[in-house]
Amino acid sequence: MTDAAASPGLRARLLIDCSDRPGIVAAVSGLLARHGGNIVESDQHSTGAADGHFFMRMVVDLDAGPTETPEAAAERLRASFAVEVAGRFGMRWRLTLVQNRPRIAVLASREPHALMEMLWRWQRDELGGADIAFVVSNHPDHRGVVERFGLNYHHVPATRANREEAEDAILALLDGACDVVVLARYMQILTGGFLGRVGLPVINIHHSFLPAFAGAEPYRRASDRGVKIVGATAHYVTEELDAGPIIEQDVVRVDHRSSVPDMVRLGADVERMVLGRAVRWHAEDKVIEHGGKTVVF
Repeated sequence: MTDAAASPGLRARLLIDCSDRPGIVAAVSGLLARHGGNIVESDQHSTGAADGHFFMRMVVDLDAGPTETPEAAAERLRASFAVEVAGRFGMRWRLTLVQNRPRIAVLASREPHALMEMLWRWQRDELGGADIAFVVSNHPDHRGVVERFGLNYHHVPATRANREEAEDAILALLDGACDVVVLARYMQILTGGFLGRVGLPVINIHHSFLPAFAGAEPYRRASDRGVKIVGATAHYVTEELDAGPIIEQDVVRVDHRSSVPDMVRLGADVERMVLGRAVRWHAEDKVIEHGGKTVVF
């Protein structure tokens, strides 16, 4: 059973990264023990003993007093951790309660495969304990299917001419309503101004022909070159287009028998799987960004 599925209400996840040095694990586990915490999962990685960087993910069952709420128990541990451990080792860190389910805003356009994968996984509770808050699209096409899932669908038309107005409308919808934004084949470029104001992680999915076949009809141009694999990449969005830290990738093989429609279909399949895994891992606090890359536990 995963930590997301087995939440007793006081289960938390602790993510840490800092410069590597002796004593980190002992300090973390010692403080947790003093607070009555029971470590049920622990993963760690160091980039090297000399001048390396240290990463850790722990799942911990917390100990609360008879009248203490889960949030109060978590805040008590955060306060002690910040003073006794994090400051001493110069850590970036966060402690989240498993019971606090992340809220996802899904942005989509006309292509349905990534959106439908997100809806289906949410219905089956396979998004790492996350919930979809609502769907935003620059087209009205998928309103019916989204609303049949019991979710709100916001149609925000977006063109080059009204990009600023559209981004303002989306930001107003996102404000305080979600914890992560997922671009499920949302075919609009988000501006640096939007990314600077959103204050949330944004996850994108795209085919892995970039940068060789960027732009229109990538599968046809890839077929003309006789490519042998079709792939997909899920990554965090930065101002540098399609160059943010990669969370997950995968490929499937194609050959001379594969038509362009075959490649498009296979590409959609692998995009769905890669996006689903990336969103689940993010929701389960399994991803740490560092130096333009990610560590995924």
